[in-house]
Amino acid sequence: MSIEVKGVSKFYGSQAALNDVSFSVKRGEIVGFLGPNGAGKSTMMKIITCYLPPSKGEVKVAGHDIIESSLTVRRKVGYLPETNPLYPEMYIREYLSFVAGMYGVKNKKRRVEEMIEMVGLTPESHKRISELSKGYKQRVGLAQALIHDPEVLILDEPTSGLDPNQLDDIRNLIRNIGKEKTVMMSTHIMQEVEAICSRVIIINKGQIVADSSVDLIKDDAESENLILHLNKNISLDKIHGIEGVEKITTLEKGKYRISVKKNAGVMPKLNALATLENAEVQELRREEKSLEEAFKRLTR
Repeated sequence: MSIEVKGVSKFYGSQAALNDVSFSVKRGEIVGFLGPNGAGKSTMMKIITCYLPPSKGEVKVAGHDIIESSLTVRRKVGYLPETNPLYPEMYIREYLSFVAGMYGVKNKKRRVEEMIEMVGLTPESHKRISELSKGYKQRVGLAQALIHDPEVLILDEPTSGLDPNQLDDIRNLIRNIGKEKTVMMSTHIMQEVEAICSRVIIINKGQIVADSSVDLIKDDAESENLILHLNKNISLDKIHGIEGVEKITTLEKGKYRISVKKNAGVMPKLNALATLENAEVQELRREEKSLEEAFKRLTR
């Protein structure tokens, strides 16, 4: 395993930021690490990257313990924190060369140019960091996290400040990186997780509340929504009278969102009701579930 977390807790006085957290991430996985503000995401990432020690538990990165082999772990990890670690007075090449030197990167000049091209900094590469937009500053932060070719990449809000075109570029870059490395990323943008990640870990109040594939987390609910569109209105009481129906929302004339118990067999009953009411069914389908709905359900 590239990342192994076993029974980790982190206390600040009597307050637990993390409480007995355990998970592992394999090489080649891109994992979304999600949670509401204050859930413990950044604390966990700082522990994995050796910025904070755990109060209890064990963490290994690429087989090395973060306490016993801290320097080795730091060489194996690339980290883009939420607050981008930049020196605004430096030029882009100057800054990346400085970071490469700290890691002891060979052929620094060549590696800097590779990073500039890889993250799409070429048009702005002659500028000081202070002159860059937020999106380009984010690219510089990503370049510094990758410059020493780490085995594990930890990204905290990596797409913050990017426009739609830049988002596509960074998404593709993270996907390509994830083929060979372990990538763990935190974000509040659920579309990013669905577009990039193969697996999701959700943390709430310092504890893991879900750890599975995106599809399984989206589908893990006791109810589902149906969209029913008829050529005329029918009695809501009659729809409510169908066993398994929990809630109805009128979207427009003759169109309803119906919350039903999962696997209750409501769709044939709705067709039968429409026939009884002399109504034509123009649409009857299951509404696709969203990761955002699952996130809300698991963290409320």
